[in-house]
Amino acid sequence: MSIKVRAIALYLPQFHPIPENDRWWGEGFTEWENVKAAKPLFRGHYQPRVPADLGYYDLRDPEARQAQADLARRYGIEGFCYWHYWFGNGKKLLERPFEEVLRSGHPDFPFCLAWANHSWKQKLWNNDGKGDKLLIEQTYPGIEDYTAHFYNVLPAFRDKRYITVDGKPLFAVFVPLEFPDVSRFIAVWRELARQNGLPGIYFVGQGNHRICKQIIDLGFDACNNTSLLAVHERQNLLRRVWLQFKVRTLHRPRIYRYSEAMKYFSAPADSELDVIPSVFPNWDHSPRSGNKGIILTGSTPALFKRHVQQVLERIRNKPEEHRIVMIKSWNEWGEGNYMEPDQKFGQGYLQAFREAVETFK
Repeated sequence: MSIKVRAIALYLPQFHPIPENDRWWGEGFTEWENVKAAKPLFRGHYQPRVPADLGYYDLRDPEARQAQADLARRYGIEGFCYWHYWFGNGKKLLERPFEEVLRSGHPDFPFCLAWANHSWKQKLWNNDGKGDKLLIEQTYPGIEDYTAHFYNVLPAFRDKRYITVDGKPLFAVFVPLEFPDVSRFIAVWRELARQNGLPGIYFVGQGNHRICKQIIDLGFDACNNTSLLAVHERQNLLRRVWLQFKVRTLHRPRIYRYSEAMKYFSAPADSELDVIPSVFPNWDHSPRSGNKGIILTGSTPALFKRHVQQVLERIRNKPEEHRIVMIKSWNEWGEGNYMEPDQKFGQGYLQAFREAVETFK
Protein backbone atom coordinates (compact mmCIF):
# COMPACT_ATOMS: atom_id res chain seq x y z
CA MET A 1 0.00 0.00 0.00
CA SER A 2 1.42 3.40 -0.98
CA ILE A 3 1.78 6.20 1.58
CA LYS A 4 -0.14 9.42 1.04
CA VAL A 5 2.01 12.35 -0.14
CA ARG A 6 0.76 15.95 -0.25
CA ALA A 7 2.30 17.33 -3.43
CA ILE A 8 1.77 21.07 -4.00
CA ALA A 9 3.05 22.66 -7.20
CA LEU A 10 4.11 26.31 -7.42
CA TYR A 11 2.18 28.03 -10.19
CA LEU A 12 3.24 31.08 -12.23
CA PRO A 13 0.34 33.31 -13.43
CA GLN A 14 2.43 35.35 -15.91
CA PHE A 15 0.90 33.82 -19.05
CA HIS A 16 -1.50 36.63 -19.84
CA PRO A 17 -0.86 40.27 -20.80
CA ILE A 18 -1.10 43.11 -18.28
CA PRO A 19 -0.70 46.88 -18.88
CA GLU A 20 2.51 47.07 -16.84
CA ASN A 21 4.25 44.39 -18.90
CA ASP A 22 3.00 46.06 -22.07
CA ARG A 23 4.80 49.23 -20.94
CA TRP A 24 8.00 47.53 -19.83
CA TRP A 25 8.44 44.85 -22.49
CA GLY A 26 6.08 45.61 -25.37
CA GLU A 27 2.40 45.19 -26.10
CA GLY A 28 1.03 41.71 -25.49
CA PHE A 29 4.09 40.49 -23.58
CA THR A 30 3.75 37.30 -21.55
CA GLU A 31 6.32 34.78 -20.31
CA TRP A 32 5.84 32.91 -23.58
CA GLU A 33 7.78 35.65 -25.40
CA ASN A 34 10.94 34.76 -23.47
CA VAL A 35 10.32 31.04 -23.93
CA LYS A 36 9.85 31.29 -27.70
CA ALA A 37 12.88 33.56 -28.18
CA ALA A 38 15.33 31.34 -26.26
CA LYS A 39 18.36 30.08 -28.21
CA PRO A 40 20.73 27.17 -27.58
CA LEU A 41 23.95 28.52 -26.07
CA PHE A 42 26.12 25.42 -26.52
CA ARG A 43 26.02 22.06 -28.24
CA GLY A 44 23.21 19.92 -26.86
CA HIS A 45 21.55 22.81 -25.02
CA TYR A 46 17.81 22.08 -24.94
CA GLN A 47 16.34 25.39 -26.11
CA PRO A 48 13.83 26.58 -27.09
CA ARG A 49 11.40 24.48 -25.09
CA VAL A 50 8.07 23.95 -26.77
CA PRO A 51 4.90 23.03 -24.86
CA ALA A 52 2.99 19.94 -25.98
CA ASP A 53 -0.47 19.00 -24.67
CA LEU A 54 -1.46 22.42 -23.29
CA GLY A 55 0.16 24.59 -25.96
CA TYR A 56 0.95 28.30 -25.56
CA TYR A 57 -2.05 28.90 -23.34
CA ASP A 58 -3.50 32.19 -22.13
CA LEU A 59 -4.47 32.04 -18.45
CA ARG A 60 -7.45 34.29 -19.06
CA ASP A 61 -9.01 31.21 -20.68
CA PRO A 62 -10.93 29.08 -18.15
CA GLU A 63 -10.57 26.01 -20.39
CA ALA A 64 -6.77 26.29 -20.17
CA ARG A 65 -6.93 26.51 -16.38
CA GLN A 66 -9.24 23.51 -16.24
CA ALA A 67 -6.93 21.48 -18.47
CA GLN A 68 -3.99 22.24 -16.17
CA ALA A 69 -5.92 21.13 -13.11
CA ASP A 70 -7.16 17.96 -14.79
CA LEU A 71 -3.61 17.03 -15.76
CA ALA A 72 -2.18 17.75 -12.32
CA ARG A 73 -4.91 15.73 -10.57
CA ARG A 74 -4.37 12.79 -12.91
CA TYR A 75 -0.75 12.53 -11.82
CA GLY A 76 -1.24 12.82 -8.08
CA ILE A 77 -0.68 16.51 -7.42
CA GLU A 78 -2.87 17.77 -4.57
CA GLY A 79 -3.09 21.39 -5.65
CA PHE A 80 -1.47 24.54 -7.05
CA CYS A 81 0.30 27.21 -5.00
CA TYR A 82 -0.33 30.39 -6.98
CA TRP A 83 2.31 33.11 -6.84
CA HIS A 84 0.63 36.17 -5.35
CA TYR A 85 1.93 39.71 -5.94
CA TRP A 86 1.14 42.41 -3.39
CA PHE A 87 3.57 45.34 -3.48
CA GLY A 88 2.07 47.41 -0.67
CA ASN A 89 -0.61 50.12 -0.57
CA GLY A 90 -3.01 47.79 -2.35
CA LYS A 91 -0.90 47.39 -5.50
CA LYS A 92 -1.32 43.96 -7.07
CA LEU A 93 -0.11 42.42 -10.33
CA LEU A 94 -0.97 39.24 -12.26
CA GLU A 95 -3.96 38.66 -10.00
CA ARG A 96 -6.52 37.98 -12.73
CA PRO A 97 -6.11 34.18 -13.22
CA PHE A 98 -6.39 33.36 -9.52
CA GLU A 99 -9.20 35.84 -8.89
CA GLU A 100 -11.19 34.27 -11.73
CA VAL A 101 -10.55 30.80 -10.28
CA LEU A 102 -11.75 32.04 -6.90
CA ARG A 103 -14.81 33.87 -8.21
CA SER A 104 -15.97 31.20 -10.66
CA GLY A 105 -15.40 28.14 -8.47
CA HIS A 106 -13.57 26.46 -11.36
CA PRO A 107 -11.49 24.47 -11.64
CA ASP A 108 -12.60 22.57 -8.56
CA PHE A 109 -8.99 21.88 -7.63
CA PRO A 110 -7.19 22.74 -4.37
CA PHE A 111 -5.01 25.83 -4.14
CA CYS A 112 -3.04 28.05 -1.80
CA LEU A 113 -1.03 31.26 -2.13
CA ALA A 114 2.66 32.16 -2.00
CA TRP A 115 3.50 35.83 -1.66
CA ALA A 116 6.28 36.75 -4.11
CA ASN A 117 7.46 39.61 -1.90
CA HIS A 118 10.24 41.07 -4.00
CA SER A 119 10.75 44.10 -6.22
CA TRP A 120 10.65 43.67 -9.98
CA LYS A 121 13.75 44.90 -11.78
CA GLN A 122 14.98 44.99 -15.33
CA LYS A 123 18.20 43.06 -14.93
CA LEU A 124 21.17 44.83 -16.50
CA TRP A 125 23.34 41.78 -16.96
CA ASN A 126 26.13 43.69 -18.72
CA ASN A 127 27.27 45.35 -15.49
CA ASP A 128 26.74 42.42 -13.14
CA GLY A 129 23.48 43.76 -11.79
CA LYS A 130 24.68 47.16 -10.62
CA GLY A 131 22.22 49.85 -11.50
CA ASP A 132 19.39 47.48 -12.41
CA LYS A 133 16.31 49.42 -13.47
CA LEU A 134 13.56 49.29 -10.83
CA LEU A 135 10.19 48.48 -12.40
CA ILE A 136 8.07 48.18 -9.26
CA GLU A 137 9.20 48.22 -5.66
CA GLN A 138 8.10 45.84 -2.94
CA THR A 139 7.13 47.92 0.09
CA TYR A 140 5.91 47.14 3.62
CA PRO A 141 3.88 50.20 4.70
CA GLY A 142 2.85 48.83 8.08
CA ILE A 143 -0.12 47.46 10.01
CA GLU A 144 -2.81 49.25 8.00
CA ASP A 145 -1.47 47.72 4.80
CA TYR A 146 -1.01 44.29 6.42
CA THR A 147 -4.68 44.46 7.41
CA ALA A 148 -5.81 45.44 3.91
CA HIS A 149 -3.68 42.61 2.51
CA PHE A 150 -5.29 40.10 4.88
CA TYR A 151 -8.82 41.10 3.90
CA ASN A 152 -7.84 40.88 0.24
CA VAL A 153 -6.96 37.18 0.62
CA LEU A 154 -9.59 36.29 3.24
CA PRO A 155 -12.14 35.15 0.62
CA ALA A 156 -9.53 32.68 -0.64
CA PHE A 157 -8.81 31.41 2.89
CA ARG A 158 -12.54 30.77 3.33
CA ASP A 159 -12.89 28.87 0.05
CA LYS A 160 -13.46 25.12 0.50
CA ARG A 161 -10.67 24.45 -2.02
CA TYR A 162 -7.98 26.24 0.00
CA ILE A 163 -5.17 23.93 1.14
CA THR A 164 -4.80 23.69 4.91
CA VAL A 165 -2.40 22.14 7.40
CA ASP A 166 -3.95 21.18 10.73
CA GLY A 167 -7.03 23.08 9.60
CA LYS A 168 -5.08 26.31 8.99
CA PRO A 169 -4.76 27.86 5.51
CA LEU A 170 -1.21 27.53 4.18
CA PHE A 171 0.37 30.85 3.16
CA ALA A 172 3.98 30.97 1.91
CA VAL A 173 6.40 33.91 1.79
CA PHE A 174 9.10 33.89 -0.88
CA VAL A 175 11.93 35.87 0.80
CA PRO A 176 11.07 36.10 4.51
CA LEU A 177 14.48 37.43 5.55
CA GLU A 178 14.08 40.44 3.24
CA PHE A 179 10.89 41.47 5.06
CA PRO A 180 12.14 43.49 8.06
CA ASP A 181 8.76 43.50 9.81
CA VAL A 182 7.75 39.93 9.04
CA SER A 183 7.23 38.85 12.67
CA ARG A 184 4.75 41.68 13.25
CA PHE A 185 3.06 40.85 9.92
CA ILE A 186 2.61 37.24 11.08
CA ALA A 187 1.23 38.35 14.46
CA VAL A 188 -1.25 40.75 12.82
CA TRP A 189 -2.52 38.12 10.40
CA ARG A 190 -2.87 35.50 13.12
CA GLU A 191 -4.97 37.88 15.21
CA LEU A 192 -7.09 38.85 12.19
CA ALA A 193 -7.58 35.17 11.39
CA ARG A 194 -8.84 34.57 14.92
CA GLN A 195 -11.19 37.55 14.70
CA ASN A 196 -12.60 36.17 11.45
CA GLY A 197 -13.28 32.67 12.67
CA LEU A 198 -10.21 30.91 11.27
CA PRO A 199 -8.15 28.55 13.46
CA GLY A 200 -4.99 30.37 12.41
CA ILE A 201 -2.66 30.52 9.42
CA TYR A 202 0.08 28.03 8.60
CA PHE A 203 2.94 30.32 7.58
CA VAL A 204 5.69 28.84 5.41
CA GLY A 205 8.89 30.76 4.71
CA GLN A 206 11.01 29.77 1.74
CA GLY A 207 14.79 29.49 1.89
CA ASN A 208 17.64 27.00 1.73
CA HIS A 209 18.08 24.56 4.59
CA ARG A 210 20.91 26.57 6.20
CA ILE A 211 18.58 29.47 7.03
CA CYS A 212 15.52 27.41 7.98
CA LYS A 213 16.13 27.91 11.71
CA GLN A 214 16.27 31.69 11.23
CA ILE A 215 12.98 31.53 9.34
CA ILE A 216 11.26 29.44 12.01
CA ASP A 217 12.56 31.75 14.74
CA LEU A 218 10.77 34.68 13.05
CA GLY A 219 7.41 33.01 13.77
CA PHE A 220 6.87 30.80 10.74
CA ASP A 221 5.30 27.39 11.24
CA ALA A 222 7.53 25.77 8.65
CA CYS A 223 10.40 26.40 6.25
CA ASN A 224 10.24 25.27 2.64
CA ASN A 225 13.75 24.10 1.74
CA THR A 226 14.51 25.49 -1.72
CA SER A 227 18.15 24.45 -2.10
CA LEU A 228 17.94 24.31 -5.88
CA LEU A 229 21.41 25.64 -6.70
CA ALA A 230 23.35 24.36 -3.69
CA VAL A 231 25.64 22.62 -6.18
CA HIS A 232 27.11 26.02 -7.03
CA GLU A 233 28.13 26.59 -3.41
CA ARG A 234 29.67 23.11 -3.19
CA GLN A 235 32.33 23.90 -5.81
CA ASN A 236 35.89 24.53 -4.67
CA LEU A 237 37.30 28.04 -4.87
CA LEU A 238 39.21 27.43 -8.09
CA ARG A 239 36.14 26.18 -9.92
CA ARG A 240 34.01 29.06 -8.65
CA VAL A 241 36.61 31.55 -9.87
CA TRP A 242 36.66 29.81 -13.24
CA LEU A 243 32.87 29.90 -13.51
CA GLN A 244 32.83 33.60 -12.62
CA PHE A 245 35.49 34.24 -15.29
CA LYS A 246 33.35 32.40 -17.84
CA VAL A 247 30.36 34.61 -17.08
CA ARG A 248 32.12 37.98 -16.90
CA THR A 249 34.83 37.57 -19.51
CA LEU A 250 33.83 34.77 -21.86
CA HIS A 251 30.10 35.55 -21.58
CA ARG A 252 29.21 31.92 -21.03
CA PRO A 253 26.64 30.54 -18.56
CA ARG A 254 27.41 28.53 -15.45
CA ILE A 255 26.61 24.92 -16.36
CA TYR A 256 26.15 21.94 -14.05
CA ARG A 257 24.89 18.43 -14.63
CA TYR A 258 21.46 17.77 -13.17
CA SER A 259 22.78 14.44 -11.90
CA GLU A 260 25.37 16.33 -9.82
CA ALA A 261 23.04 19.10 -8.67
CA MET A 262 20.34 16.70 -7.48
CA LYS A 263 22.68 15.36 -4.78
CA TYR A 264 22.19 18.65 -2.93
CA PHE A 265 18.50 19.37 -3.58
CA SER A 266 17.56 17.75 -0.29
CA ALA A 267 19.14 17.75 3.16
CA PRO A 268 18.70 15.80 6.43
CA ALA A 269 16.71 18.79 7.75
CA ASP A 270 13.93 17.83 5.33
CA SER A 271 13.00 15.06 7.76
CA GLU A 272 12.10 17.58 10.47
CA LEU A 273 8.42 18.29 11.08
CA ASP A 274 8.77 22.02 10.43
CA VAL A 275 10.72 21.69 7.15
CA ILE A 276 8.99 21.10 3.81
CA PRO A 277 11.27 19.72 1.08
CA SER A 278 11.12 20.63 -2.60
CA VAL A 279 11.53 18.63 -5.78
CA PHE A 280 12.95 20.19 -8.94
CA PRO A 281 12.44 18.80 -12.46
CA ASN A 282 15.19 21.04 -13.87
CA TRP A 283 16.60 24.58 -14.05
CA ASP A 284 17.58 26.70 -17.05
CA HIS A 285 17.24 30.44 -16.58
CA SER A 286 18.63 31.32 -20.03
CA PRO A 287 15.26 32.33 -21.59
CA ARG A 288 15.28 35.25 -19.11
CA SER A 289 18.99 35.88 -18.54
CA GLY A 290 20.67 34.71 -21.74
CA ASN A 291 24.23 33.56 -21.15
CA LYS A 292 24.47 35.09 -17.65
CA GLY A 293 22.41 32.54 -15.75
CA ILE A 294 22.84 29.05 -14.31
CA ILE A 295 21.85 26.03 -16.37
CA LEU A 296 21.38 22.42 -15.35
CA THR A 297 21.85 19.93 -18.17
CA GLY A 298 20.97 16.28 -18.62
CA SER A 299 17.74 16.19 -16.64
CA THR A 300 15.49 13.28 -17.59
CA PRO A 301 12.28 11.82 -16.15
CA ALA A 302 14.28 8.84 -14.86
CA LEU A 303 16.69 11.07 -12.91
CA PHE A 304 13.80 13.17 -11.64
CA LYS A 305 12.02 10.05 -10.41
CA ARG A 306 15.14 9.05 -8.46
CA HIS A 307 15.33 12.54 -6.95
CA VAL A 308 11.65 12.38 -5.90
CA GLN A 309 12.17 8.97 -4.33
CA GLN A 310 15.08 10.32 -2.27
CA VAL A 311 12.99 13.22 -1.02
CA LEU A 312 10.06 10.98 -0.15
CA GLU A 313 12.34 8.92 2.07
CA ARG A 314 13.03 12.11 4.05
CA ILE A 315 9.34 12.58 4.87
CA ARG A 316 8.43 8.95 5.45
CA ASN A 317 7.99 9.25 9.20
CA LYS A 318 6.06 12.50 9.28
CA PRO A 319 2.35 12.55 10.14
CA GLU A 320 0.22 12.36 7.00
CA GLU A 321 -1.00 15.95 7.36
CA HIS A 322 2.62 17.17 7.27
CA ARG A 323 3.90 14.83 4.56
CA ILE A 324 4.14 17.77 2.17
CA VAL A 325 6.40 18.19 -0.86
CA MET A 326 6.60 21.42 -2.87
CA ILE A 327 7.11 20.96 -6.60
CA LYS A 328 9.13 23.77 -8.13
CA SER A 329 7.38 24.26 -10.42
CA TRP A 330 4.24 23.50 -12.36
CA ASN A 331 4.85 25.98 -15.20
CA GLU A 332 8.03 28.05 -14.83
CA TRP A 333 8.94 27.70 -18.50
CA GLY A 334 11.25 30.73 -18.45
CA GLU A 335 13.32 29.02 -15.74
CA GLY A 336 13.22 25.59 -17.35
CA ASN A 337 11.54 24.06 -14.30
CA TYR A 338 8.08 22.83 -15.17
CA MET A 339 6.00 19.68 -14.98
CA GLU A 340 3.74 20.48 -17.92
CA PRO A 341 4.31 18.34 -21.02
CA ASP A 342 6.79 19.52 -23.64
CA GLN A 343 7.68 18.31 -27.13
CA LYS A 344 10.77 16.39 -25.97
CA PHE A 345 9.55 14.45 -22.94
CA GLY A 346 5.77 14.62 -23.26
CA GLN A 347 4.18 13.72 -19.91
CA GLY A 348 7.38 12.01 -18.80
CA TYR A 349 8.04 14.11 -15.69
CA LEU A 350 4.45 13.80 -14.53
CA GLN A 351 4.58 10.06 -15.06
CA ALA A 352 7.88 9.83 -13.19
CA PHE A 353 6.44 11.74 -10.25
CA ARG A 354 3.35 9.54 -10.06
CA GLU A 355 5.45 6.36 -10.25
CA ALA A 356 7.70 7.57 -7.44
CA VAL A 357 4.70 8.33 -5.24
CA GLU A 358 2.90 5.09 -6.06
CA THR A 359 5.93 2.99 -5.15
CA PHE A 360 6.50 4.89 -1.89
CA LYS A 361 5.52 2.27 0.67
